[in-house]
Amino acid sequence: MPEIHLDATLFATAFVTVLVIMDPLGNVPIFLSLTRGQTVGQQHRSALLASAVAGAVIAAFAVFGQQVLAVLGISLESLQVAGGLLLLVIALELLRPGGGGETSDEGSSNIALVPLGTPLLAGPGAIAATMLYTRQADGIGGTLSVLLALAAVLAVVYLSMRFAPLLGRLLRDNGIELLSRVMGLLVAAIAVQLVASAIEAWVRSGVG
Repeated sequence: MPEIHLDATLFATAFVTVLVIMDPLGNVPIFLSLTRGQTVGQQHRSALLASAVAGAVIAAFAVFGQQVLAVLGISLESLQVAGGLLLLVIALELLRPGGGGETSDEGSSNIALVPLGTPLLAGPGAIAATMLYTRQADGIGGTLSVLLALAAVLAVVYLSMRFAPLLGRLLRDNGIELLSRVMGLLVAAIAVQLVASAIEAWVRSGVG
């Protein structure tokens, strides 16, 4: 039975990137707004269900996304540029003042599916980043490292929503706004790096 070696660098990179994209702290006020008509128990269930839905959607793209790209004839560098530009848009949204989410007075857990699970958590940016790192993975160990990073991010996202009322009281609006700006700056840097790496690969080997 061959040994499986986890890639610590890939794990850390994927974890930080997807965590910053999902922005768990920035989504705290949105979660509170969407679930304000729910009981505490229903809020906890919504947090768990939204995290599970987001994980299922992203994992599906991580596992089968490469086959889709192969059928469409899309190269890794093209995916990097597309993902980088998409992340840049997300970064601009995080850096822009204001925000907030749509309010809802529904007590139903349907909001855990849409918009919490997707597209709020499992949005295009998180999907593109996960697919990118899965394509960069070397063997089973690398793929497992990406999936573990995704699981770790979803755990953080779940905890942030599970304790959203407490976080909202501790951080207040100004604290959440500041953290969102910092995360926006990190996303912008990651976006630039992805595009730069793809251009460097194209310069070396040509576009194709």
